[in-house]
Amino acid sequence: MSEAASTRSTAARRATPPAPPPALLPSLAPLLHEWLPRQRWFAGKGRPVTGFSLVAATELLPAQGGPGLLHLLVSVQQPVAASPGPPAPPVADCYQLLLGVRPALPPRLAPALVGHVQEGPLAGLTVYDALLDPHLAGLLLERLRTAGAPGALRFDRDPSAVIPPGLIPRPLGAEQSNSSLVYGDSFILKVFRRVSPGSNPDLELPLALARKGCERVPAPVAWYEAANADNPYEPYTLGVLQPFLRGSEDGWQRALRSLATGEDFTADAQALGRATAEVHTALAGALPTTTLRRQQTELLAAAMTERLDAAAQAVPALVPYVPALRTAFDAFAALGRSGRAWPAQRVHGDLHLGQTLRAPDGEWSVIDFEGEPSRPLAERRRPQPVVRDVAGMLRSFDYAARSHQPWDADWATRCREAFCTGYAKSSGADPRDEPELLRAYETDKAVYEVLYEARHRPDWLPVPLAAVQRLASATPEARAARHRPETTPHRPTGPLPGTARHSGPTRPPGTPPHSGPAPSSDTVGHRAPEPPPDTDRTPGATP
Repeated sequence: MSEAASTRSTAARRATPPAPPPALLPSLAPLLHEWLPRQRWFAGKGRPVTGFSLVAATELLPAQGGPGLLHLLVSVQQPVAASPGPPAPPVADCYQLLLGVRPALPPRLAPALVGHVQEGPLAGLTVYDALLDPHLAGLLLERLRTAGAPGALRFDRDPSAVIPPGLIPRPLGAEQSNSSLVYGDSFILKVFRRVSPGSNPDLELPLALARKGCERVPAPVAWYEAANADNPYEPYTLGVLQPFLRGSEDGWQRALRSLATGEDFTADAQALGRATAEVHTALAGALPTTTLRRQQTELLAAAMTERLDAAAQAVPALVPYVPALRTAFDAFAALGRSGRAWPAQRVHGDLHLGQTLRAPDGEWSVIDFEGEPSRPLAERRRPQPVVRDVAGMLRSFDYAARSHQPWDADWATRCREAFCTGYAKSSGADPRDEPELLRAYETDKAVYEVLYEARHRPDWLPVPLAAVQRLASATPEARAARHRPETTPHRPTGPLPGTARHSGPTRPPGTPPHSGPAPSSDTVGHRAPEPPPDTDRTPGATP
């Protein structure tokens, strides 16, 4: 176990969260009922909130004549969406809230208002979103500068990192599943909103990569967690502070500019392939790996087929392609039954152009390792074939090409080929040499995109449907030779997808979708809108 991991594990065992004031949540519940569903990062939109329970409460700054800062972990109960069969029990998601407390809110903070408390320990006071208050956001940075454990929280940091005091905070506004603050254009803090017990990959993986000396990913300089009363070894990851890559350009925006100006993007695509391979190699050396054999392969193929069937029930336009698409998953499972095995390791999990940043010197960084926030944390932390990330990037090139008018099919083809070439040169393994595996994962991704676009961006639905048509009609010979982008002429007419996500930058559907009903993601670097679904991102980019 690494020194950092050992320190975090020891701290988690020691932590015993104090009992929160019993009257606090009942006094805030009427306000949260109104305020929470309006937040972009609230995942339960469209379903009523049926109840709250307080997981933990920590007073980071008492409200004594000035603004106070209250940290809450709140479990929100909601019914599940109606489906055939007996009614399912309600689900509960845990959210992190940082609430400012004042006697009255100054006009400049009016957009942050949560409401006025009528009773309980905060009676007569006004509560608001503390991340929009520079004074309280600055206090949060001070907590991160000095390790310690107030209440149920624990703040940790890399002792070798220099974090100057007094950096001016500013919020990034284009996110969906999380919230981010930039401090003095030096650091970016990603605050996770919906949290689960266990290490978040957006902290776990960059820490592991930093230990391996991988410079493709900004190393965390500080982070904070909350104790888990049910399992002291699985604390809640709440926020990560990383360097803000000032002057870097978001890969999605750079690709769109290439399309608009006619500039060649294949060199960038090949460099992205090399960067991705370097990250995969470092992750394989830093964390345990495994091998997917017959049983695991059949389970994966079955899960892909199940997602396809569920998507077809929700999106009738997908139904004609279902039998042909199933053959991709059947071929994958058949290889497993024949004795074929594949290495599996930790991967990014939601890779697309919006999760990459290009520095002024031409070097690429990869950010936002949270994975698809709509998926369970245990699933996001599971070892997977690296082709999952490759498929995500290939789909992202198609999305970029289709966002430009007129659509440039050759641009997507060249970029896809260049990316795979760069990946092969760096890793020694060409994703195109495993056509059945690549087709299965690209098909699974396209199916997710169809479901996402149908639910959230109907104007973009033709983009993944074109990919579905290509993947359903490709012959084995053609697939082995080349994966061509779709060719339907229809172009989406709505706004660019994926306009918002990450601690710096974050993820998308604006980015290719992944699996979840709502966009989800954020980014740690800086980024801009992106088209693949199932993503949220953080704009961030070039200050």
